[in-house]
Amino acid sequence: MTSILIKPLLTEKMTALASLRQYCFVVMEFANKIEIAKAVEKKFNVDVLSVRTMRVLGKKKGQMSKRGRVEGKRADWKKAFVTIKEGQTIDLLPNS
Repeated sequence: MTSILIKPLLTEKMTALASLRQYCFVVMEFANKIEIAKAVEKKFNVDVLSVRTMRVLGKKKGQMSKRGRVEGKRADWKKAFVTIKEGQTIDLLPNS
């Protein structure tokens, strides 16, 4: 079940949302909100209040080669915003 969570998404915007008890994770594309909530509850031992998901389409990329322009595309992925119960936190950054 915890293999649904690929990695936490750590950006400036996401660390600001952590003060509002919202955390963002990159998840498997087939995962639904119920599975994501159960995986977060099991892995981090917190109570999940809500889950919002978003599919991110991969960017189209191109580069020049000897035969002309070669078009490609980055992989599509899915992210989930998880809100947890008040008074609980998830420590995503290792203690340095």
